Amino acid sequence: MFSLLRKFIRYQALEHGRWAGLYVRTCRPRGEEYAEFLRRHGDLYSVGTGNCIQVSTDIVDPDYVRIGNDCIFSTCALIGHDASVSVLNRAFGKNIDSVGKVDIKDNCFIGYGAIVLPGVTIGPNAIVAAGALVNRDVPPNSVVAGVPARVLCTIEQLTEKLEAKSDELPWRDLIDKRGPDYDPAFEPELIRARVRHMFGEGA
Repeated sequence: MFSLLRKFIRYQALEHGRWAGLYVRTCRPRGEEYAEFLRRHGDLYSVGTGNCIQVSTDIVDPDYVRIGNDCIFSTCALIGHDASVSVLNRAFGKNIDSVGKVDIKDNCFIGYGAIVLPGVTIGPNAIVAAGALVNRDVPPNSVVAGVPARVLCTIEQLTEKLEAKSDELPWRDLIDKRGPDYDPAFEPELIRARVRHMFGEGA
């Protein structure tokens, strides 16, 4: 009975944009599905296809956010409006406004705890590390980290480094069998191999 109700809620949310909060709470959509929900009904300036956006991603000002194709968002924050001006306006009798677009191009990754501030363009082909504070544009083909975020290396350099490390992993054969994408059917075997290596044969 509950599974039928969940299907109905998912249908109403994805097809008609209804019951967004209920949809998130009861259906707990994976990132790919939630990205599609946002693409259809999220009120963002625009959202491309092939994205993975966690429901915990905090998009504070969706009107000012544009997301390209094939991006992945961990639990992060995209902020398009500096709300501190409200305090200044009240305190000093001013009429100040401070907003800016958040423009994320194709093939970008925004890591856990990263904060993207107004007026920032990221990518294409860029990685924002976990915990980074992005207050300026992130160049194409680059990796940034830190507070404030600074360029660490190019995408190509990171790829070479990670490929060399992956070649040394005891579960390399499993990665090759699985292919480049997450596969829920294959994941338990891969996790077992990783855990055995990390914690010992008896783990």
